[in-house]
Amino acid sequence: MWSSFWRSRDRFSLDELRYLIDQLQKVQTVNNDNKNFVIEALRSISELITYGDQHDSNYFDFFMERQVMGEFVRILKVSGTVSISLQLLQTMSIMIQNLKSERAIYYMINNEHINILITYSFDFRNEELLSHYISFLRAISGKLDKNTISLLVKTQNEEVVSFPLYVEAIRFASNEDSMIRTAVRALTLNVYHVGDESVNRFVVKAPQADYFSNLITFFQKQCIYLNGLVSETLKNPNSHTTTAIVNAVDEIEDNLYYISDVISAGIADVGRLITDNILQLLIFPLLLPSLQLDAVNDIQIGASTSLYLLCCILRIVKIKDLANTIAASLFCPPEAFVSDSETTLKGYVPDRGHETQQTENKNVIEVDGCSNNIMPSLSSSSPVHPEDIISKGVSRLTLRDALLSYITAGDDLQVLSSLSMLTTLLQTKELDATMLDALGILPQRKQNKKLLLQQALVGEDSREDQFFLSGRGFIRDGFSCELDGYLQNLKVLDALVTLFCRSNISPETLWDGGWLLRQLLLYSEAEFNNQHLELLRDLYKNCTSALLEEARGTWPDLLVTVLCDEWKRCKRAMEAPYPRKELKCMFLPLDKPSFDDVLPSESSFVAGERMCKVVKVFVLLHQLQIFSLGRALPEQPPTCPPSKIPENSRAGNAGLDVSGPKLGSELRLVDAVPCRIAFERGKVRCFYFLAISVGASGWILLAEELPLKKHYGIICVVAPLAKSDPAIDQKYSRWLHLQIRPSTLPFLDPAKFITHGKAKTKAPVDGRWTLAFMDDESCKSALSMTLEEIDLQSNEVEKRLKPLLNHEGAIVVPDTSTHPPEASSSTATPSNSL
Repeated sequence: MWSSFWRSRDRFSLDELRYLIDQLQKVQTVNNDNKNFVIEALRSISELITYGDQHDSNYFDFFMERQVMGEFVRILKVSGTVSISLQLLQTMSIMIQNLKSERAIYYMINNEHINILITYSFDFRNEELLSHYISFLRAISGKLDKNTISLLVKTQNEEVVSFPLYVEAIRFASNEDSMIRTAVRALTLNVYHVGDESVNRFVVKAPQADYFSNLITFFQKQCIYLNGLVSETLKNPNSHTTTAIVNAVDEIEDNLYYISDVISAGIADVGRLITDNILQLLIFPLLLPSLQLDAVNDIQIGASTSLYLLCCILRIVKIKDLANTIAASLFCPPEAFVSDSETTLKGYVPDRGHETQQTENKNVIEVDGCSNNIMPSLSSSSPVHPEDIISKGVSRLTLRDALLSYITAGDDLQVLSSLSMLTTLLQTKELDATMLDALGILPQRKQNKKLLLQQALVGEDSREDQFFLSGRGFIRDGFSCELDGYLQNLKVLDALVTLFCRSNISPETLWDGGWLLRQLLLYSEAEFNNQHLELLRDLYKNCTSALLEEARGTWPDLLVTVLCDEWKRCKRAMEAPYPRKELKCMFLPLDKPSFDDVLPSESSFVAGERMCKVVKVFVLLHQLQIFSLGRALPEQPPTCPPSKIPENSRAGNAGLDVSGPKLGSELRLVDAVPCRIAFERGKVRCFYFLAISVGASGWILLAEELPLKKHYGIICVVAPLAKSDPAIDQKYSRWLHLQIRPSTLPFLDPAKFITHGKAKTKAPVDGRWTLAFMDDESCKSALSMTLEEIDLQSNEVEKRLKPLLNHEGAIVVPDTSTHPPEASSSTATPSNSL
């Protein structure tokens, strides 16, 4: 019988469909003999029905007439092989996904056989079978609308009592396979977006409502896993944990975007369920307890990870009650929250009339020691009223104070996390301005706008200067919360100014602090108090001195270039709508340069990192001064243009131009001193030594004299002049020792900068030369020449920086007397002992 199946026929014809169905109905049991035919028949039927849906309605008419859906169910029941189940699910998925005719879709769904297939007891221990089953369910959900969804549910008294498609799908919502989880979530969104009221009531009833608590419980486990990765990376940074953190962060953010999509479906009860579960299962028992300054052993998550998660929730899950409850929690002491999720949280709830009312709801946070009624109920039916919270004083150390303490005393990651939290609160549109005011992070321009409105409402003089006393921003009497809001704003300003005083914090994190400070100010110097101004001026003075030291340090030739580059980067950062594009950047400080060797403190590479940090901090403080004067930032820092080469300079005498020396090029050997050096053991070479500076650049040149052109030579070796630390040997007065640093810094070129995400590389190593001269006078002449050119190079750098350091409003920087560079030791590379 089966041999006739393979005879030549028109594959896409109604006769072919009739033949396949006839043969399929003859199958009484599926065994090894007919298994392949059944699989091929199922596959071919799906192709023919899809073809017919687009070309000839008779195909589907015949499909309905022969009750093929019933045959599919019968074949499934009489087969005991996984391969038949796989093909049947695939056949159904293909047909449902590709059918365009409303009549065909309606028939496929308006059939009890579809629910039989949905609820059939498949062997889901087979991962491939489970994947096909979920695809089958998802395909059905893609065809749902207000008409078709009613065909898949059973109702009683106009209430849905059974919805197999949804119930069976959410069983796999926490499956280990991310593809299955994604498909289940897509299915649920398809259900929620239909907008059927009876279905919406069904999904929020028990036991279906457990889906939302299970969703948050699964998310909680991901949060704890992320915290473990962060802790491990802090102890032992490597490429595996860094990659794992990025993957975990992506999955966490994907989960939150899914939650946001669920909320956007507009089912009010679902929004309340999600809000309550996020608060009860995640924020109150896990995230908020970790913010206390004195961590306890049973805290499952670190403060930085907790703050990152809170930021993600506020930025992605945009629920007003949730955002205001999180903000209100910051007014409570850390001990008001416990990490044991089984502990009952009790307290008081402010009602809509702003009168206190005791509640028996167990889902309420106790704020013992906090002012009464400062925390709302966890129930979404009791929204947060900012004025209820702000009007109460807080007499104990609160989570808000803990945030500020991390800024003033925490490590780099804690500082960045706290700044991100304050920034997120500042930019959360769901938060009331009064709440921001109480937290001390309401921008001054918004405060003035609010006060102007208040004065207009009560008929008082609306001039802005009436709101402040002595230019210090003290708000007039008449609004009970304003003084407290001002004091809280001072606390934030104090913390940010203190942050700038910390030398153990990365410049990029300080930039984030500068961005927040700029948002809080009206860009006027009057918004700082005298203590703030004095601290900032002292900081600027110290940073200016450090910048001038760098002009005579290891990298003066790169100083102006780095400063101009960092100026543009800092300007973009200060003027950006957000301090960072992605929250995952919070964990990037964990990613440090990776080298096989530990670099000594005197390494030029370490000095280059120090120089870049000094420049970044200087640029930040300089731009904050410009902001405080109410002025716009220029695109480039005010520096002098490069000087022309004097005719009587060594560079001019040698015939060099501003482009500098090039290997193999010709130069005049004016002032050059003959010497010898061995770059390889036993191979001594004779050169002419010449130290030259051209503007902010400088080089040590070794040239070979041209035999046919007297007093001219060919440049054979070029090395940086800066940080050469020339010194005559104490025993051999004809020997001159020079330190030779690399020509550039690898981290200034992102393509060459190696991090934990890549393999380790050899650390950049400084070289050391020992030059042997003909006599003591020649050696002293080479030393004097080198020191003079180093001094000229540094003077040129200081000259170019002078307009920047003496801008209007900045401190006046005294001239720095010239001095030779300090000597420093280095690891030895090519050396010589002549």
